[in-house]
Order: sequence, then C-alpha cells, then structure tokens
Amino acid sequence: MSTFLPPIPEFSDAEVDALRQRYRAERERRVRPDGNAQYQRAEGRFGYYAEDPHATELDREPLQDRVDAVVLGGGFGGLCAGARLRQAGLERIRIIEKGGDFGGTWYWNRYPGIHCDIESYVYLPLLEEVGYVPRWKYSPGEEIRQHAMAIGRTFDLYRDACLQTGVTELRWDDGEWVVRTDRGDAMRASYVVVSNGTLDHPKLPGIPGVESFRGHTFHTSRWDYGYTGGGPVGGLSGLADKRVALIGTGATAIQVVPHLARDAAQLHVFQRTPSSVDVRGNRPTDPEWAASLEPGWHARRRENFQAVVTGHPVEEDLVGDAWTASAPVLGKIIATDARADWDVAEWERAEELLDFAKMNRLRAQVADVVDDPATAELLKPWYRYGCKRPTFSDEYLQAFNRPTVTLVDTADSGGVERFTEGALVVGGQEYEVDCVIFATGFEVGKSDVMTGRLPVRGRDGTTLLDSWRENGVRTLHGVCSSGFPNLFHLGSLQNAPSVNFVHVLDEQAVHIAEVVAEARRRGVKCVEPTAEAEAAWVATIEESSPERAWFDAECTPGYYNNEGSARPRRTFGPGPAAFHRLLRDWRSGDGIDEVLGDAS
Repeated sequence: MSTFLPPIPEFSDAEVDALRQRYRAERERRVRPDGNAQYQRAEGRFGYYAEDPHATELDREPLQDRVDAVVLGGGFGGLCAGARLRQAGLERIRIIEKGGDFGGTWYWNRYPGIHCDIESYVYLPLLEEVGYVPRWKYSPGEEIRQHAMAIGRTFDLYRDACLQTGVTELRWDDGEWVVRTDRGDAMRASYVVVSNGTLDHPKLPGIPGVESFRGHTFHTSRWDYGYTGGGPVGGLSGLADKRVALIGTGATAIQVVPHLARDAAQLHVFQRTPSSVDVRGNRPTDPEWAASLEPGWHARRRENFQAVVTGHPVEEDLVGDAWTASAPVLGKIIATDARADWDVAEWERAEELLDFAKMNRLRAQVADVVDDPATAELLKPWYRYGCKRPTFSDEYLQAFNRPTVTLVDTADSGGVERFTEGALVVGGQEYEVDCVIFATGFEVGKSDVMTGRLPVRGRDGTTLLDSWRENGVRTLHGVCSSGFPNLFHLGSLQNAPSVNFVHVLDEQAVHIAEVVAEARRRGVKCVEPTAEAEAAWVATIEESSPERAWFDAECTPGYYNNEGSARPRRTFGPGPAAFHRLLRDWRSGDGIDEVLGDAS
C-alpha cells in the first residue's frame, strides 16, 4: 500500500528560521494596501476586453416557454448538471450560456500553449458516457473544448440551449422559477441549477495611463490571433517584428511564455510573484492502453487520483505525476482526514519540513535550468507550496535563456507603475513595447449570485444575497438553501473542493440529479432543506473547517489568499472523498427526507 508520505526531512533550527524569515520578507515586498482593489473589472470603458471574439451574430425572438430545468452556465459544471438531469429522466433541459458555445473556461481560453494541468483521463468528465479517451495525458485546450461540445451532443443539450445569453433575474413564483435574461426572455422552470462559475470574466490590473497607450492590448482569455497570427499551437508570425509585454506569471503565463519567446522580436515578462514550476512530462495516449480499458475505468482512476492527492493509501498511484508526487504538501490546498491520527502540532511541523524540501528542490531546478544567475534568482518561488497555484512546464524556465526574453521584477514597485504612450514603467524605468498582453486571470469567488449582479428572489421575495447578509451563508451540503425551493448550486460553497475541481462538480451534479429523480418518484414538487438541516450543516462546516487563516496570512499575495488579506475558508474538513461518501450515504438513507419532507 502506498501512503505517499516520504521520510520527514531534517532541517536545523537555523535553517528553518532562515527560510521562514525569507518567506516573510518576500511576502512583505509584495503585499499592497489596496488588495483586490488593485484590479478592475472588464466592464464600462474596459468592457471590450471581455467581448466574445468567437461568436457570430445571433438574433432571436424572446422566449416565454416552460422547461423542466434551467442550468446557468455551459462549462463543465453546467454540462455535468445537464447530463445527469437527462439521465434522471428530465426532458426539457435548457442551458443558458453567455458564450457562443459550450465549454466555459475552455470556450474563452484559447491562448497559445493552452493545456489542462490535471491529467485529462481524470479531468475530463463523462468520458465513458461519450465514448472517448483523450489523445494526450494533458489535453490541449481545443481537445477539451471539443469534448465539451461532444457532451452537449451526446445528451441532446443543444436542443433547448440559449447561447450568447445572460440571466438577469431568478424569481420564485407560484411553484416555479421565472428566469429573465438580457435577451428579453421570461421562461419558467421547475428547477434551476446555478453553475455559472467565476472563471469566465477577465480581470485587469488597475495601471494608471492605460488609456494613453498607443500600442495594442488584449487579455489572454480573449486572445487576438488577428494581431499575433498563429493559433493555439503557436506560430505567432504577426509578432516577428513586435516588442511584447506580458503582465502576469501565473498558470496561464507558464503556458504562453514559451510561444511568445519563440515568435516575438522581444519579450518582456512582468512578474510580481514567480510561480513554482514542476515537470510536465506530457505524452500522447498509448493506443494499446486505451484499448485495454475496462468499463468503470474512468471512475476508478478519478477516485484513485483523489485518494492519492489527499494522502490516503492506495495499492497503486494510477496517475503518477507531479500532482500525486506532491501529495504530502497539498494539505493547505485540499482538506483531508488522512492525517487524523497525527497530533496537529506534530503534523504541522512535519508538513512544513516536507514543504521546505519540496520548494528547495523546485528552487534548485530553477538554478539548474536558467543560465543567468540574476534571472534565476528572480524566478525562484520563496513561499510555501500551497500559497500559489502550482504549475507544470518543461519549457517555461528554458524560455528565459533566450537573448530576446527579459524578466522584469515588479515586487518592489507594487506592480507596473504606469503606462506611457509607448511604454510600461517599473521602478522609474521605461520599457518600450508595441503590445501588452494581460495574463492577469479571472475574477475568483465573485459569481453574479454572490455579488448580487444576478438577483435571486426566493419564496418570500427576499434575495438570496440579502438572506445571507443577514444570517450568514447558509446551505445544506453547499447545494441548496431554505427559502429557495428547487434551486441548486454547483461550486466550492460549504463543501469540499479538490485540485480536480471537475470531479467535484460532477459529484455535485450526480447528487442534484438523484435528489430531483427521487422527488419526482415521490411526487414532491418542492426540494428545499428544512431550517434545522441547514443549520446543522452550517454548524458542521464551522466545526470541521480547517484552520488555515494563519497559513494564508503568511503567504505571498494572490487569489488563493484574497490578495494577502486572509479570510476564513469554510470547507468540509475531512475532505472531498469523505464528503462524497457522506452525500451517497445521505441519499440512500433517511437524510433525503430533509429536503423532500413537504409534498406541497
């Protein structure tokens, strides 16, 4: 049996103190007093950064019909919900999606080099149902987008879909949800599933003077191939005579930089905090292995990956990659009960030492790969492994050995200071460029429901957001709330997230579909948790949620820790595997009566 817990490395007290001090110093260099206010939303005068470059013009009449279920969002969460509801027997399922097709993040993100960073055999959902085995261990974005579309075709989800459409209001009325949209629709639905995730709306750095810049700008999620030439596999011939600036060094930049480095006349990479970069090792799928797969292989592999990364023993690590090798230091990213038999203080100490060894190895790798010592030093990640989204590449660090690539460190300047007509300014120095590309990610944790941009009015007309403001966020299993019948949520709210988030979304979709199916069998019209069940779950979350505020407070700023202003993360402490077992046991036992007790 493999527990994925190597021997605890030895560090002297002096070495531990030195690393802790270095980590604190690197954090202090980067923390900004404005926190998330340093970013601006791509709307208003910056709204063009969020326009859809892929959709064709759509003109249709407003809908005022009735469907069984409306699903908000056409990414993998929404597609899983639609597919599982179809399996539960629902006939008319309408997915409402802002983009021009299904895919969610994978519809918007088509930048050069885009791949998934979770193994595709466990990341892509519904593989056996669609009858597909990915062509690569880590699929490129276009293969993933095509799989999303294949799910839509397999489960006939295009038939009632409303694409290029945004929902403007949800209102419970006479036993149904009235769903209004920005195209004048006022449709009615028995059930609504909210899965319009947060990784669709780009965020921009609030750099003064951007309106005065005379060069070209765009966001990586709306890549402008008309300007750069080429496509997702590279060949950016339009940049052959261009000086390019890339702002941001997160997971997207790790994939983009190698292509920009190869094709641009000059590339300046503006970095606040370096990413940790581990090996990728991508390879094509072995056709003999694919042909040997037996029914149920996908679920078994997915469960195996989840067990490994949460530190639970397995007979064999089926995935065997940098994620599973990092399992001992993932505890600050994924909650787990795998170390429940350890003394808390003892495990925290052991985990810190394992983390030091992991990060020392990654920093040594930077020094080995990058030729220039000064550049290598800037690219070394000085923080704990769980502070920033881990990344994987066999080309990123190597790109900085090209004479046309310059790394510009902005940590001491609080980021890029300002634009001029033809340059970016950092530390008083101007960097003249022709094009600026924002690799600054998406808004995270700011769904339209959570911000109130999408009002959701329940049984008594109160909005969901107002209810939560008054009483705190209150759900049963993170899925449904009292006072809002037949409304379900997919996402990370009051449940147990994991690094393979699509697995979590699919488990939630299965749960919702089985609850709906049972309600239909019993003739129950309203699925709604009792106030007592809701309160009990909130208490469970409060009592079991891991204490990580101290860890976030010690991390360099980023979206994992709310840009350095650490806030509690309310999740189910035993972790995703235990949470999914809990849901299955709840459905098969008397627990389901907590949402189906009222046949009215």
